[in-house]
Amino acid sequence: MIGHRIAAQTGGFAEPIKKALHTAARLQCDGVQFDARYELRPAELSKTGLRQLRKMLDDLNLRVGSLAFPTQRGFACATDLERRLEATRAAMQLASQLDARILISNLGSLAADPSSGERTTLVDALASLASHGDRLGVQVALQASATPLDRLVEFMATLPIGTLALDFHPAQLISHDQSPLDFVAAAGQHIAHVHAVDGVYDLASGHGVEVELGRGSAEFPELLGAMEEFGYRGWLTIERRASRQPAEDVGNAVKYLRSL
Repeated sequence: MIGHRIAAQTGGFAEPIKKALHTAARLQCDGVQFDARYELRPAELSKTGLRQLRKMLDDLNLRVGSLAFPTQRGFACATDLERRLEATRAAMQLASQLDARILISNLGSLAADPSSGERTTLVDALASLASHGDRLGVQVALQASATPLDRLVEFMATLPIGTLALDFHPAQLISHDQSPLDFVAAAGQHIAHVHAVDGVYDLASGHGVEVELGRGSAEFPELLGAMEEFGYRGWLTIERRASRQPAEDVGNAVKYLRSL
């Protein structure tokens, strides 16, 4: 696992931020991921609060690997789009202030028709965010696990280089009955962030189930090897939501990733 740094989502510990930071440091994480929509809202963080947070991170030898900013709609929906873009730009500004270089959001729906108005709206929105990110040094990495892989690849081939980066979330892909390894093979050059999360597909219920890292279908040794072919050296952010013992599971995940 040469070249990768390991982060944990602070929200996954179900603790106040300060305590969660101490937990992440105790578990020997290199960094953390904050949720800028539900946990660390840009509008509610004062300059003093920002300085205190940065000092605590420094004291604990932690970095902010990325910020997450999930939107209720993607960027192809014209309804309230400017409001979503403005909120996303504010989250990007916060990421820059915390020296994070990645903001995670969601692509939303991707129309099958390349000439549709939704596609045009989406392309314009992504170009706007990419331009803003260039000024801040922050890249938006979008989750697109629900989008058919062939459609996603076709769409990305139409975009200028650097317009769209992807977040790789194996458990979400498994939940949508897609192969994480196929995703890397087809879109690996566009992956800017990786969520270290595992899952299995439950045939009886027809949906995915999150499991402890290394116990599902993701096959992380093989996935990291495949990403090595594309020169990926970014963050691996541990996500553990469906757990009664999140700190223990994150600690085990850190050990598992460091053993690869």
